[in-house]
Amino acid sequence: MLQQALKKNDKQAKTLILTVSFVVFAAVVILSKVKLKVDFGFDPHLFALANAVINSIVSILLVAALVAVKKKNFQAHKNIMLAAMLLSVLFLLSYIAHHLFSGETKFGGEGELKTFYYIILATHIPLAAIILPFILFTAYRGLINEFDAHKKLTRYTFPLWLYVSITGVLVYILISPYYS
Repeated sequence: MLQQALKKNDKQAKTLILTVSFVVFAAVVILSKVKLKVDFGFDPHLFALANAVINSIVSILLVAALVAVKKKNFQAHKNIMLAAMLLSVLFLLSYIAHHLFSGETKFGGEGELKTFYYIILATHIPLAAIILPFILFTAYRGLINEFDAHKKLTRYTFPLWLYVSITGVLVYILISPYYS
C-alpha cells in the first residue's frame, strides 16, 4: 500500500482547493479580456500549439493512470497522475500566455463543421471552468490515503477531465486554421 503523502486536514485542504480554484478561474476570466502587444520574435499562437500538445499528453496520461490502477500498480498510478497535474499547470500558464498575447480568434468555418465546433466549445468551456476543484479534491483524497472517497470522486473527475483534455485538442485543431 502507498505511504500517505499528505497529512489529513480537510478544513485547510478545502480552503486551499477552493481558493486556488477561484484564483485560477478569476485569472483566466480577467486575463482573457486583456491583450498585450509583445514581440517575442515568434508567433504567439505557438502557445496554442503547446496547449494542444500538453492536452494530448494529459489525455494519454489519464488513460495510462487508469490502466495502472486497474493493474493495481498504485505507485505508477500516483506518479502518472502527478505528472498529469504538473502538465496541467504548464497548460494553464501557456493558455493564459496565448490569450494575453494573441487575443481572441473567431471561428471561420461554415455549416456542419461550425455547428460541431460550437457544440464542442459550449461543452468544453464550462467543464474546463469547473473541473479544477474536482481534480484537486480527488488528488487530495488519494494523497491522504482515503481511497474509497478518492475512487468515488474519480467516477466523475476522470471522465470530465479526459473530456476536457480531448476537446481542448479538438478546439485547437478546429480553430487553428483561423489564427492570423
